[in-house]
Amino acid sequence: MKSRLLPLLILTLLLTACTFSLAEDITPPPNYVAPTPLPTLGPLYPAEAPNIENGAAIYAEKCVDCHGPAGMGDGPDGKQLPVTVAALGLPQVARAAAPSDWYTVVTRGNIERFMPPFVSLTDQERWDVVAYALTLHITPKEIKTGKELFETICADCPTEIFRNQEWMASISNEELAQWLLEGTPEFPAMKPKLTEGGIYEIVAYVRALSFAASLPTPEPVTATPTVAAAEATPATPAAESATPGAGTPSTEGTPAITETALPSTPEASGGKVIGSVSGENVKGLVVTLRGFDHASDSTGPQEILSLTAVTDAAGEYLFKGLEMPDGRIFIADVLYQGVTYGSEPVFVEAGANELVIPPFKVYETTTDFSALVFDQVHLFVEIADGTAQVIGVYTFSNMTETTIMVESSTEVPFLKMPADAQNVGFDLTQDSAPLLSTEGGFAIQPSDLPYGFVAFYTLPYDGKAQVAQPFALPATSVLVLVPDGIKVKSTQLTEGEVQSFQGSNFREYTGASLQSGETLTLDLSGTPKPASTSTETNTQQNLLIGIGALGAVLILAGVWMYLRDRNRLNDEELEEEGDDEIEAEEDILDAIIALDDLHRAGKIPDEAYQARRAELKARLKNT
Repeated sequence: MKSRLLPLLILTLLLTACTFSLAEDITPPPNYVAPTPLPTLGPLYPAEAPNIENGAAIYAEKCVDCHGPAGMGDGPDGKQLPVTVAALGLPQVARAAAPSDWYTVVTRGNIERFMPPFVSLTDQERWDVVAYALTLHITPKEIKTGKELFETICADCPTEIFRNQEWMASISNEELAQWLLEGTPEFPAMKPKLTEGGIYEIVAYVRALSFAASLPTPEPVTATPTVAAAEATPATPAAESATPGAGTPSTEGTPAITETALPSTPEASGGKVIGSVSGENVKGLVVTLRGFDHASDSTGPQEILSLTAVTDAAGEYLFKGLEMPDGRIFIADVLYQGVTYGSEPVFVEAGANELVIPPFKVYETTTDFSALVFDQVHLFVEIADGTAQVIGVYTFSNMTETTIMVESSTEVPFLKMPADAQNVGFDLTQDSAPLLSTEGGFAIQPSDLPYGFVAFYTLPYDGKAQVAQPFALPATSVLVLVPDGIKVKSTQLTEGEVQSFQGSNFREYTGASLQSGETLTLDLSGTPKPASTSTETNTQQNLLIGIGALGAVLILAGVWMYLRDRNRLNDEELEEEGDDEIEAEEDILDAIIALDDLHRAGKIPDEAYQARRAELKARLKNT
């Protein structure tokens, strides 16, 4: 139990630390009372063509220290965060994102990824920086090549549509490529005339037509030590779906390989990449191997090859005759029953001529989610400015052998909201197992790690309100936290103790298990008791303003769970002093294990890790 509390406490500290660095980017209005609703989105397209030169300047000020100059998520401050910073400069990431997706993240932030809403930027400035981020994987040479190809294939085709901001903001480069390949009445299908690739060069050219200034791209930005670490990391868009090549299965031995991308670089050849895919039906799967290099004339890594091979009866695949320059990145993926499964990226080390891709598994798919069970449901309620904001944290595991597909990217069918809920939103928790990419939705594969979803909404509150929370899945336990002073009437909950944090008091309510189809009903009334006016409390409230309502409640949730478990230990009334020493020893060992895990994952700098570990070891000797 203790080891599971550590990530929550670490999250609490990091969210609080992020707020210190956001002082210049947040100007709370007079008489501000947390929480506030999410920032209101305007039209999901710019009022005028984005200016990438202005976007480059904003990126240098707001983004580079976390995302890095080339958008690879390797900025000096980004390396300090406990999450992986989005690699915006990877073609497979950028191509899958519609500009409106990234604009939404920049506008509303993503607390789970330690990114705040950028309220200091105007609407147009947000579009400018999004446009620049979308050019990180593009070179002037690709723009020129794309223009030449476009004019050769479609010399008389109109280009006005590519200057339509509403349409261009809504479509990703992947979708734009498919649109051009298949053709329309105004545009001939380009697929028959692109026998050696080139579609993404054309896409780069027509995307540039939507900008106020096309490439050449501004000079790559450099990290500046004054930029806050917290102003970074939009949620990573879905990975690029694999596109099967023209290869055919071989009957025996080496799988067939078909090259479908740009010519490879003229370096030493002869290397090979091997790997395997497991699952029920793994023979004849099309595996796409993608290679990325850092080009000298580019602001980001470029996809220099895309090869396909077909797995044998054992699910194994082989790519031979490959160039293996130092630092090249290889990723393998498979599109299976509508879900894209992928390997972890692997980097080529100097002198290597063989690379093993980590194995990965594919599963049969279903849309039936009835086998899922919520292990825990935590509901947090805040009252302010005539609204009740409810935030639910739902934890569950997929212990089946089937991947569950959700055919929507905006709704989660097993997270039901009250009929009168407003400002509804969903997100993943920071430590959730990752979702997989599907066309138009996402998928939940079997995982040893639990999945965590955050769902939030508001209800009108005029001194009373009813929360009628439906459950589409059974829940093992329910915990509710409300501000002290708010009365709760419910036949399904038992009133608990008041927990205090920084002068703010919250009362807990616990509930027994709920079945699928049941509704948890809470009748709320009254007014929250005023919080302490101490200097320490005021400071904390200012910090909570910086990260918004969701971050605030998550901080309170972490502290509440810590206090709950601490009280549980106190209630055990250990009889012997030796038992206390054993408990303290276990706590320290848990802390060392968690610290080691974070360091191995590259989330803690080596110097800080060594110092903290030495401190914990010294404390362990004294227990």
